[in-house]
Amino acid sequence: MEQLQQLLEKLSNAHGISGSEGSIKDIMEEEIKPYVDEIRTDNMGNLIATKKGTGPTIMLAAHMDEIGLMVKYIDDNGFLRFVKIGGWFDPTLHSQRVIVHTKNGLLTGVIGSKPPHVMKDEDKKKPVKADDMFIDIGAKDKADAENLGVEVGTPISLDRQFATLANGKVTGKAFDNRAGVAMLIDAMRQLSKMDVKATVYAVGTVQEEVGLKGARTSAFGLNPDVAIATDVTIPGDHPGIEKKDSALEIGKGPVITIVDGAGRGLMASPLVIKWLRDAAESNNIPHQMDVGDGGTTDATSIHLTREGIPSSVISVPTRYIHSPVEVINISDLQASADLIAKAVEIADKYF
Repeated sequence: MEQLQQLLEKLSNAHGISGSEGSIKDIMEEEIKPYVDEIRTDNMGNLIATKKGTGPTIMLAAHMDEIGLMVKYIDDNGFLRFVKIGGWFDPTLHSQRVIVHTKNGLLTGVIGSKPPHVMKDEDKKKPVKADDMFIDIGAKDKADAENLGVEVGTPISLDRQFATLANGKVTGKAFDNRAGVAMLIDAMRQLSKMDVKATVYAVGTVQEEVGLKGARTSAFGLNPDVAIATDVTIPGDHPGIEKKDSALEIGKGPVITIVDGAGRGLMASPLVIKWLRDAAESNNIPHQMDVGDGGTTDATSIHLTREGIPSSVISVPTRYIHSPVEVINISDLQASADLIAKAVEIADKYF
């Protein structure tokens, strides 16, 4: 698990918001190259690493992008106004430090707003909206900000480093979905040592956080027999959420998705569910089953591609998703990678 934790740290500390996944793609390509036969990048920017076989074709998808921000406007005083790229809860952004990825290099900035000392009492009772925030990079004025390389369309990511917590838990930014990327790479490492009949497409998808876009185009091009998306999901084991809303727990193993989005997203193929459960049970891998009514994953796009691709999701229970301080248990991540590898190993018996 130490090797997997180091990989997650490397991926989490790297930066790649939706539409700007290049640095993550470079890491993924470097890490997965020893375990596959060929690697290419498609027109959308998805990384497709292929391990050739003679059996069924399996797509393993992990989205590489993280939610972030983008420069919309530079005011006369050099402060940056931004739009949100992906699903932010606005109060999470307040007072964060950021990295501004300019054409001249990286700049540090901070997200500011009107201080509470000068707010009216009624305004103090309301959460600050992103529209009322700005980014301070220390620029003297608009011309100075532009000379530093900032322009409309410059991507911005959160400046936060990976750290360890007690009892096997770790925290960092972008575990959604660098955890999925890490488990995919580790699964391919395991598969390189197995007698696997299937052809495996390990795909690092782009722009999941803004519409599941890369999964849709890559699945159409590959047209696999079956697909597994790797992602994170919400546990119900901390204050503020009840078991009836999520019975999942950190430390209890990977999550196999039956339905998400209350059926508006993925409705997994029963055969895929049986395949994944059989793989988990026959290898004594702890696992959890989930029927969710919240968000969706790449599997939603994949399973609706062409005439339909049987799909499900293997997720890591993750606290505080879409924040800079997401938390997982490394044992869950390792078990998720193990489950993927064991499932692929027996896939020819099901598809």
